Amino acid sequence: MTESHGARLTVDLDALAANWRILAAQAPGAECAAVIKADAYGCGIARAAPALWRAGCRTFFVAHLSEAQAARAAVPEAVIYVLNGFPPGSAAAYRAGGFRPVLGSRAEIAEWAQACRALGGALPAALHVDTGMNRLGLSVPEALDLAGDSPLGAPALLMSHLVSAEVAGDPLTARQVAEFARVRAAFPGMPASLANSSGTFLGPEARHQMVRPGYALYGGNPTPDRPNPMRPVVRLDAGILQLRAVSRGETAGYNARWTAPGPRRLATLSIGYADGYPRSATGQGVALVGGVRCPFAGTVSMDLIILDVTDAPEAALARGAPATLIGEGLDVDEVGRRAGTIGYEILTGLGKRFDRHYIGDEPETRGEPLSRVGEGQG
Repeated sequence: MTESHGARLTVDLDALAANWRILAAQAPGAECAAVIKADAYGCGIARAAPALWRAGCRTFFVAHLSEAQAARAAVPEAVIYVLNGFPPGSAAAYRAGGFRPVLGSRAEIAEWAQACRALGGALPAALHVDTGMNRLGLSVPEALDLAGDSPLGAPALLMSHLVSAEVAGDPLTARQVAEFARVRAAFPGMPASLANSSGTFLGPEARHQMVRPGYALYGGNPTPDRPNPMRPVVRLDAGILQLRAVSRGETAGYNARWTAPGPRRLATLSIGYADGYPRSATGQGVALVGGVRCPFAGTVSMDLIILDVTDAPEAALARGAPATLIGEGLDVDEVGRRAGTIGYEILTGLGKRFDRHYIGDEPETRGEPLSRVGEGQG
């Protein structure tokens, strides 16, 4: 792959921008924000956020203050919401960065209101109402009580989070939409946001004034029961370190979990679970070598994966040649299924040892690798 990295992660910034436009077009009349938490789902806030800004996105959501600070450095003029509220005593840092906390408890609301008074006036924030997740947010009764006597004044945004928008016809989604409508009626005129990536593909009753896609921006399928409308953004290639022939009955990898059913050819790749490729893909994972799907042979280890490349074309088998673990039709959703997880975890777990290569977005940086992995990131 390169002299200093065993694997390369390629991020297509043009595809990322195109996906934002697809999602924006799916929600006419609503603002399309972008969720860039978890280092832009593993793609890198420092490069992903500016590409989304140039595509037209003006509002971004992150999970933590550190991510907000990285986002501010990348897109100085953006509106930035912090989904996980704010830690006690951090209001001054939020004001300094111009960040908007998503407030989800009476304690957070009280502290934010007190801090606003001390800092000289109301500061924008979002109000999070729980309509079924039971994770963060005010209960519906709490929100209704607050509507008539809010110490915040008028929050900048009223929001909730869908539980299973990707499951077609899930009755819980309809209940959440109805509960959120009930709260919205108590806050007339306030901008509202309910739809995540999959929610953007529901009807207008879920879109409101803002949609906040995340996973779909990075190529994940927001409509699992239908073909993926999004363009692939991420490609992951690992170099072949060594090739070997084994005979019937020989084993490979830790604990000898794989046994050769006959004469086989194996390739060892320079990637493992320390790079974020899950160990749970043992026995189920595949990689593409010369366009041929080759199954994993043996346990995914910390730094290495073994492939059975018996059926791969000879021309593709050489020391240093690439094997594709994400890309060429092997998408993050399939990779997640094969590892017994979801594509979200695959993307956000992508490690820092890769040679991160960015293509698209700006002609002057087309094909230019990031000079230092993690540069400018939270």
